[in-house]
Amino acid sequence: MNRIDLKFKELRGRKQKAFIVFITAGYPDLKVTEELILRFAGAGVDIIELGVPFTDPMADGPVIQHASCQALKNNTRLLDILNLVKKVRNKVSIPITLMTYYNPIFSFGQDKFIKDSLSAGVDGIIIPDLPVDEGKEFILRANRAGLYNICFISPTTSLQRMKFILKFAKGFIYYVSLTGVTGMRRDLPKDVKTNISRIKKYTALPVCAGFGISNRLQAKELAVFSDGVIIGSAIVAKIKENIKSRHLVKKISSFVGGLNIK
Repeated sequence: MNRIDLKFKELRGRKQKAFIVFITAGYPDLKVTEELILRFAGAGVDIIELGVPFTDPMADGPVIQHASCQALKNNTRLLDILNLVKKVRNKVSIPITLMTYYNPIFSFGQDKFIKDSLSAGVDGIIIPDLPVDEGKEFILRANRAGLYNICFISPTTSLQRMKFILKFAKGFIYYVSLTGVTGMRRDLPKDVKTNISRIKKYTALPVCAGFGISNRLQAKELAVFSDGVIIGSAIVAKIKENIKSRHLVKKISSFVGGLNIK
């Protein structure tokens, strides 16, 4: 069984919601990324999303765009990230997903990407710029191999489109809680609860909310009616704020601990 499935089964047994965090791999460098993964795994984080840096991250706001740009300047490559996952996989069992645009996968080679990701210990992939109808052959191959494709559903997704997307989804549904790009927001949209309830009528998969979650209060509010929350930009912004600190890893770990919804 995929580690994502096992994690949600464990959480259901404890009547808890998933706390999912995103960081950009290679920002500020891969050594820090490795240390953060190890800290997060022991600090209540349930699933880690590693962002694969890309030159045109169209779904991301300025905070993650900056981090991606800096990671690329550090020559962080997809292969480096897979090697990092393989290295930490010897120490942790936490589910790890890659959030990547399609171009790095295409350049790497689709089948090689699936094989090497699974070999490294990656559990799932999130691909913002690959619609399921355009990438269905690759998505189905990945799902069958055990590399789960985690699909987005947004506030503007029609019922017909949602039903189609759900045919290709594995692991959990990533509900985009607002329109636009990633980034911190002061207020959460009022239609989040209604939209998540609608999705849950048509799938048994967990539905987790991301985009725009800036603090623990918002996270706990969303966790009431979702199966988990995803926080990224707030964490990446905190990394940037402490980029020159020799206590960076400790400070970020403490910050993430303070966001935990449990």
